[in-house]
This record gives sequence, structure tokens and C-alpha cells, in this order.
Amino acid sequence: MRDAYHEELDLLTDKLVEMTRLVRSAISRATTALLDADLQLAESVISRDEEVNAIFTEIEASIFELMARQQPVAVDLRMVITALRMGTDLERMGDLAVHVAKVARLRHPDSAIPPELRPTILEMGQIAENLVTKAGSCVASRDVESALELEQDDDAMDRLHRRLFRNILAKDWQHGVEPAIDITLIGRYYERYADHAVRVAGDVVYLVTGARPS
Repeated sequence: MRDAYHEELDLLTDKLVEMTRLVRSAISRATTALLDADLQLAESVISRDEEVNAIFTEIEASIFELMARQQPVAVDLRMVITALRMGTDLERMGDLAVHVAKVARLRHPDSAIPPELRPTILEMGQIAENLVTKAGSCVASRDVESALELEQDDDAMDRLHRRLFRNILAKDWQHGVEPAIDITLIGRYYERYADHAVRVAGDVVYLVTGARPS
């Protein structure tokens, strides 16, 4: 009976790792759609978000059933609580990738990104991918040391986010109000995506140590 119970807990981990893979693919494709004004790719990001939502629904159902049947305590209870938190963060990351894709769809056939900001957005997309990849690895391995590194890794995203604002507010900004709003929203989506990845890593630390990162 206990072996089956712990198999169910392990399955929760597997589902969380699968969510990290899906939201990594989503932000990667959303970034490409944004930079290349690729409507078909943007639509695929939007439509495939249902896969992320479906896994999160499975995780929620499994957790509620485990709580009712097994009444977990100690480390097992911590696992159940953190799985729900991680799933919530990952589901939100999928939504943020969709928001990026929707901006690409809205501005099609043009690109929402002015030429001089393309390198910054590309780098933000790459950092987002790296963060969620690392978070997924931490979830699978429960590697506290790597999980703690994500907070520092996120600093690069914050720097790029600030750079976008400096560009928008610069006196030589020539693209008008609408592109400035797009860039403001897009920058926020990437920054929040990264924050959720850091929170997932923080939950790994809590799961293993029982303490939140300071």
C-alpha cells in the first residue's frame, strides 16, 4: 500500500517535470513568433496551452485524492503542498507564454518588436528557457544547490527588463505609443515568467530542507 502511495508521489514529480518541458517549448515558440511575426506559430502556442492546463488539472485531482485517502504528514505533506504550488506557477508560466504569442498575433503581419530591441527580446527569451530548464532539472533531481542558483540567474532577466524601459523612455524613441505599450507588456511577461521559475526552484529548496530561501 505504501509503495503504491509513493509511486503516486513520484508520478506528481513526473507530471511537474513534463509541465516544465511544455512551458519551455511554449516560451521558445512564442519568442520566435514574436520576432518573426509568425502567425501560425503564435496560434500553436495559444492552442497548445490546453496541454499544460490538462496536466495541472490532473495534478490537482491527484493531490486532493491523496490528501483524502492518505492524510500525508511530514515530508510527504510537504511534497503534496509544494507540488500544488509548483503546478500553479508552471500553469501561470504557460499563460504568460500565451500572452507573448497573443501580442505576436495582434500585430501580424508586422513584428511587434522594433529592430533595435530584437536582440534584447531574443536574450530575454533565451534566459526564460534556461531558467525553466534548470527549474525542471531541480524538480526532477531535488538539487538544492542548483535551485538556489536560479535567484542569481534571474538577475540577468531583471537587467534586460530595465533596459527595455530605458529604451522606451529615451528621448530618441521614434516608434510611438502603441509599440511602447507592447514592449512594456512583453517585458513584464518575460520578467514574470522568470519570477515563477524562481518560485518553482524555491519550492524545491523548501521540499528538501523545510525552509524557504532567504
